[in-house]
Order: sequence, then structure tokens, then C-alpha cells
Amino acid sequence: MKIVAIDGPAGAGKSTVARQLAHRLGVPYLDTGAMYRGVTFAVLKNGIEPDSVAEVANLARTVKLIIDETTLFVDGFDATDAIRRDDVTAAVSAVSANSQVREELRNRQREWIREHQGGVVEGRDIGTVVFPEATLKVYLTASPRVRAQRRVSQNGGDVNQIAAAIAERDLKDSTRLDSPLREASDSVVIDTSNRSVDDVVAQLVDLVDIVESRRG
Repeated sequence: MKIVAIDGPAGAGKSTVARQLAHRLGVPYLDTGAMYRGVTFAVLKNGIEPDSVAEVANLARTVKLIIDETTLFVDGFDATDAIRRDDVTAAVSAVSANSQVREELRNRQREWIREHQGGVVEGRDIGTVVFPEATLKVYLTASPRVRAQRRVSQNGGDVNQIAAAIAERDLKDSTRLDSPLREASDSVVIDTSNRSVDDVVAQLVDLVDIVESRRG
């Protein structure tokens, strides 16, 4: 079963690279960050405080998430756009730090891969925790300024404010107790700051070929 795990901080290009890599390899694509955002959206919709550990965990176990390459339905509601709202972005780190939420979503991610017989999976703990046996583990990064500029080009806003928000998210994700954002010991680290998406994807296709040829 072919599994490519792509981790990295916000704005490093994970989603774009992962989606295009999945197309090149002919396998499904899973955005695990969207799943955490989906739970966060449901938390806010139900009037639950994001740092209310027990209530958030209970909701995570019961919320219905249906995800594919382009859409996310949360309890039957198309939340594809809503999960990118500022209020969800502001609350998602608190929800993601909840160990019980992480356990639930990790189980769902593994089940998704079993059902789809592999795929390209991107997030923040994929190679380190969710799929440590992945065919290829990749850690994408970029300079903080470049990451902020990418977010501004996508969604607008002030680059300095976005840079500050990204730095805060990085700190929360890398210092949480449960599966913090970090490179796996056997990850291939790629800085995307001055590289095109096509260039990065081509490198990853070659790396997958190399790994699979070594495995025979």
C-alpha cells in the first residue's frame, strides 16, 4: 500500500503539493487539517468553548465528517468554505491540542487510508504519528515571510499580521504535548521558498520511485 506522508507548518505549500502529487501518482489525497477544522467548525456551531476538553472530545467522537479531495461535509452541511473562516482558524489550535480529538481523528485517518488502499496524506503529525510506516515521509517548509506572502496572495490581508498569526500557530503546534509538529527522523526536508510547485512535485515523484524500487 502506497502512503506518502507530508507534514509541515502553515503556508509551506503542503496542500497544493500533496494534491498535485496525488494526481501524478494516481492515488487519493487526504487533507487532515481540514478534518481538524471540520471538528472546530462543529464546536463553534454548537456553542462549545474550544478549550473545553471533555465537551470538544465528545463532539469529535460523534460528528460526521465526509471528506474528499475538494469538499468537506460536517454533519451533512457543506463546510468546505466555512472551515477557512477567521473564527475557525483562531480556534483550531486549541481543538487540535486536545489529545482525545487527536486520537479520534487519527483513527479516522487510518480507516480512510485502509478504505482507499493508500494515498497522499498531509498534515502536521502524519509521518511522526499517524503513518510512521509511510512509503515516503516529507517535511515541507519555507521562510516565514514567504509563507505569509502566500497566505496573503490566497486570502488577502496584511502580510505583517498574517506573519504574526502564522508564527503564533507554529508555536502552538510545535509545543503541544500530543504529537507536536516536527520532522520525522527519516523525513526528506524540502524548503519550498524559492521553488515552483511543479519542481517540488517532480522531485517527490522521483523519490517515491526510488523508495519503491529499493523495496522491490
